[in-house]
Amino acid sequence: MSASDFRQIAIGRETGKPERLFRAAVSAFCALPRPSRREIAQLEDLTLPLFDKVSVEARRFVAAALSESEYAPFGLVRKLCDEPVDIAAPLLVRSPVLSDVTLIALIGRHGLPHARAIARRPNLHKTIADLIRVLERPRLVYPEVGRQQETAANALQAAEAIAAPVMSNGPVPGELAENVRRKLRAMMTPATPRQAMPDEERAPAYDRLKTTALTGNDSFFQTALADALEIDLLAARSITEKSGYSQLIDALKALDLAEEQAFLLAAAILPGQFAHAESVRLFLERYRALHRDVALDRVRDWKAASVGARIRSNAERLQTRVKSSTPKGDRLKAS
Repeated sequence: MSASDFRQIAIGRETGKPERLFRAAVSAFCALPRPSRREIAQLEDLTLPLFDKVSVEARRFVAAALSESEYAPFGLVRKLCDEPVDIAAPLLVRSPVLSDVTLIALIGRHGLPHARAIARRPNLHKTIADLIRVLERPRLVYPEVGRQQETAANALQAAEAIAAPVMSNGPVPGELAENVRRKLRAMMTPATPRQAMPDEERAPAYDRLKTTALTGNDSFFQTALADALEIDLLAARSITEKSGYSQLIDALKALDLAEEQAFLLAAAILPGQFAHAESVRLFLERYRALHRDVALDRVRDWKAASVGARIRSNAERLQTRVKSSTPKGDRLKAS
């Protein structure tokens, strides 16, 4: 498989047995030395709809193939990590895509089998290692009981600090081992969009986006999107004028909209993308699979690119102004 093979698969949507396409897309993607954001999104487009149609062996193959890739699509990696540990193990042990928060979430959802695989990661965060040891030996009694309780309490406190950005309100600390298990099961259950942002914060942004989208004037919607995401108008225009909706999904997920709200906006702006029920199902599946933290990272990238473009533009204007203000005689001497 070569880089051109992946691009051909992504562009042509090669038909055939799902198993063959699933494996071929990932193999070709791994051959890319430095895949672009568009190619990463294309891999998600190709593989997520096929995920439930392929065999366990194919999933195991893909997990192993992507286990050391820093460019692996987070949505696909997360879906593979939610599989049984005999499939997910290569990713749990080696994947650079998995953050400390994600690892705690996986332990909370899947328990000891996933925890034991995660314990084999090099340079594992000490707090996560301590929590795994507590889960492994919850009732082990040490002679120094006071020290044991103090160490575990410190581990739990640090775990709460790591998980703070995505953790919902947990139970009041009680018995050490049971409390740790309860925390890990509950703290990282993926929040629905309506839980993640208060309704009063979401409603004004969505209402304005919906109103402008339904006018049929793209410029109105682009302006509302730029205001909602706090990006410049050129970036918002680029998001809505792409041939696909990959970047639009990122933008809407960053705003934490419910999936029906996101679909209404996407269908109003890009009606040609939803000609049949399968395209609607694919959009909703991609939207659910995308983690909001990933979407927020992409918005930050847009902002950084906009700032960089403004700095370059200002530098060019300043350089032109300096040249134009240089006396003609000085320019002749310099030449």
